[in-house]
Amino acid sequence: MNKNELVMQVAEKAGVEPLTAGSVLTAFQDVVTTTVAAGDPVAIPGFLTFERVDKEATTGRNPSTGAEIEISARSVPKVKVGAAFKKAVNGS
Repeated sequence: MNKNELVMQVAEKAGVEPLTAGSVLTAFQDVVTTTVAAGDPVAIPGFLTFERVDKEATTGRNPSTGAEIEISARSVPKVKVGAAFKKAVNGS
């Protein structure tokens, strides 16, 4: 399912116009992205938790040459799946 299909299904399920559903979905993306980028998690119990994980600098190896390389510190997004979502996908 792509974003347009998602918007159409959300609009139908919520009984709103597709334009409204698209605006809400875009606003949701913006709020989650901004909040997680600032270092605060966003949790939807039973569904998903979005958070930022700060990784320390490490030393790695270039697979072609075997030479050591420095991998700088960075922040990465992390998404955890909630128990209710896991059960639904598993068919429980």
